[in-house]
Amino acid sequence: MKQILQSLKTGSTEVADVPCPAAGRGQVLIRSSYTLISAGTERVAVDFGKAGLIGKARQQPDRVRQVLDKMRTDGLVPTLDAVFGKLDQPLPLGYCNVGTVVDTGVGVGAFALGDRVVSNGRHAEAVAVPVNLCSKVPDNVSDEEAAFTVLGAIALQGIRLIKPTLGEAVVVTGLGLIGLMAVQLLRANGCRVLGLDFDAEKLSLAEHFGAETVNLSAGIDPVAAALAFSRGRGVDAVLITASTKSSEPIHQGALMSRKRGRIVLVGVTGLELSRANFYEKELSFQVSCSYGPGRYDPTYEEKGQDYPVGFVRWTEQRNFEAVLDMLADGRIDVKPLISHRFELNQAEEAYRLVGGAGPSLGILLTYPGSHKSPSAVFMKRSVTLSPPAELSGRIALGFIGSGNYATGVLIPAFKAADSRLVSVASNSGVSGLHAGRKFGFESTTTDISGLLENPSINAVVIATRHDSHAGLVCRALDANKHVFVEKPLALTLDEMADIELARNRSLERGFSPIIMVGFNRRFAPHVVKMKSLLAGVALPKAFVMTVNAGEIPPGHWTLDREIGGGRVLGEACHFVDLLRYLSASPIVGQSANYSKADDVVSLQLAFEDHSIGTIHYLANGSKSLPKERLEVFAGGKVLQLDNFRNLNGYGWQKFSRMRLWRQDKGQKGCAAAFVEAVKKGKESPIDWNQLLEVSRITIELADRKASL
Repeated sequence: MKQILQSLKTGSTEVADVPCPAAGRGQVLIRSSYTLISAGTERVAVDFGKAGLIGKARQQPDRVRQVLDKMRTDGLVPTLDAVFGKLDQPLPLGYCNVGTVVDTGVGVGAFALGDRVVSNGRHAEAVAVPVNLCSKVPDNVSDEEAAFTVLGAIALQGIRLIKPTLGEAVVVTGLGLIGLMAVQLLRANGCRVLGLDFDAEKLSLAEHFGAETVNLSAGIDPVAAALAFSRGRGVDAVLITASTKSSEPIHQGALMSRKRGRIVLVGVTGLELSRANFYEKELSFQVSCSYGPGRYDPTYEEKGQDYPVGFVRWTEQRNFEAVLDMLADGRIDVKPLISHRFELNQAEEAYRLVGGAGPSLGILLTYPGSHKSPSAVFMKRSVTLSPPAELSGRIALGFIGSGNYATGVLIPAFKAADSRLVSVASNSGVSGLHAGRKFGFESTTTDISGLLENPSINAVVIATRHDSHAGLVCRALDANKHVFVEKPLALTLDEMADIELARNRSLERGFSPIIMVGFNRRFAPHVVKMKSLLAGVALPKAFVMTVNAGEIPPGHWTLDREIGGGRVLGEACHFVDLLRYLSASPIVGQSANYSKADDVVSLQLAFEDHSIGTIHYLANGSKSLPKERLEVFAGGKVLQLDNFRNLNGYGWQKFSRMRLWRQDKGQKGCAAAFVEAVKKGKESPIDWNQLLEVSRITIELADRKASL
């Protein structure tokens, strides 16, 4: 299928051939008929891409500070790799889509094949969208009209925050698509509306919709005009739908408001507020969040859990429905807002219009290709990128997952190990296409079953969300594939049991699979050196591991016990494995102390040889401090490893220090060890029983934390 992608590095747009996504759990697959370009939001994205590095830095000063912190802790080269890797990723554009349901995922009951629906899907011939971000289109609303629904919901949510009442005087600053839809919604609510803009054509449209207007380009004082409009009392509310770096719209809104007036920001402006203006009038100021309640809440959007209507009357989906109802009965008219129509293959021309100085308003994209193509062609799940390569003794890899860690660390590591990169799978198709192009995969796909059934692939790398690891490991083993899976191996003890059964089935068939978890720390050059030094110490050892993990936003998927497993299971398992490896002794006891603060935990391990280990996993520190530090006390000697860059020895006769010019956590060594084992039919580089031991212990620790 075809999809519009934008380069964050250059700002250029392309119509790319992308694998068609599948309808996942709680999703519908939609064949697009129209999408609407949101000129304001998408122009910002295009302008950001076209800006140079200095321009990008000026637009995101908070990110610059993060980069400087990372540079101090991780070094220059890893930081630059991370920055350029992020800019190298394509951005799928668009969020105003209308089309027809062609498939439904598990658990979808509200939609059926053939339903016409609106969604926040991308500019693509097909989109897979969660059910709470879709709404059915009434029969008397055309697809062209329905394409404006999402922008209408943005305007409606801002109006709901204003809480206008019949007869109130409201100013709308900025008469783009959202502003002009807001004018109509306010008029339908019985409000008197004054529209402010610099564009005469947009002002004329606002007047057509029943608003009075002020042409700012004519030098008219908007504050004086608003006071006159409100009969000298000051307006009841100001809705700001403009996009500008200036704080003047906020300042003017405060001056023109009555005492205890309301100001709501829907667009983007500067936020240098005058306390005096707000204090003296007791004004309220609020920033509106997108389409309404539920936005950016993964429980609502991804898991499909609706808010009870008795407590949250208007969610983003119900706002979609309200806009569609008003389109159906004619209280909103969007036909005059359409300025241009382009077919999908003319997208570059459309975006030149968006980024240029020429006049435009509602730019619709049409998708004739998806309707003319047979389903087998249109819904093709794989895209060929290059001819098959010669095997020539290399292992043939399939990658499942192409997120940030896969593209930034794992794929480069396996490519450096001279693997044949056969196919890369992703859910949406976009990240897989990017990875496939960048690293030279032969194909990219959204069909995991097809990848696992590919006879030319003899090993798979699993780099997906944690809740899918165990199931994919079992499927790969049943397909006679060797498996490298990112940590954790599993989220529950039952999943571990399933993996053991799948491994036993493989052995019964005569296939001896190599199963390896990405516990890369044990392959780091410094750790290899520590292992060799500690091998000569027969006495018990004491390990102190300090991890300055940093905070993760509360809604992040890794913190969800069912999806990510939490951070003890999702990341602290690395350090349990590291201590197990260095001790060379089974773990016979474990305990944990948890702070009331999230992800602040101290883990205690006891080993069979009487060694002890403590792992302080802390999310309440400063990012300016390096992340990882390991100290080992043994036989009157000490080893101290700082962030996998510096290793210092104290009391050792022939060792004092080991320095690396850049951080090395062992990712390349870990990948190379797996490739070598598969290629030469060796035993797994990490003992199977150790994998089970570490996985079981971290699952038990995570369960203990979840029960508190």
